[in-house]
Amino acid sequence: MAAVTHEVFVNEAVFGLLDAGEIPAHSADWTHGFVAPMTEGALIGTGLNTGRVRVTVDGPHDHAPEAPADDWEEVVEASVHAPTGRLQVESLELGPPADDSAILCPAGPGWYRVRVHARDRALHFDQVSMEPVEDYLIITWPAPPSEITVLRTSESIEQTIRTSQQ
Repeated sequence: MAAVTHEVFVNEAVFGLLDAGEIPAHSADWTHGFVAPMTEGALIGTGLNTGRVRVTVDGPHDHAPEAPADDWEEVVEASVHAPTGRLQVESLELGPPADDSAILCPAGPGWYRVRVHARDRALHFDQVSMEPVEDYLIITWPAPPSEITVLRTSESIEQTIRTSQQ
């Protein structure tokens, strides 16, 4: 499957990788960066508070991809459970894209590894923009559950986020 890009509306700085629309937000684990796995699916934290971001779904794949390209500022891998096998990118306000091009479960229900790439999260931190100002790339493949792995982070992004939260 070729990569497909969608504009996703975010509100309160988050969009989802949701399985059949379920949002068990109480189970979100935000301790390892901007990807928060839940009992089903995951939440993705954005820098933008409200507006649109570009999300590219590449795959799904049947195995782990090669190392991420250098132009991504942040890259995190996490295990995500998809009990119905309908894991897809969704706006928490507006739901999934109109088509099924963002389905991320090539092997049906089960556990997947998700690699989330991000850039420009600090550009308009905690602001509003209806024009997409952040980019995300999401890649999944079937894999047993394992710990979150931070492959890349930017000190300038972390500093911007910490400073704005004070």
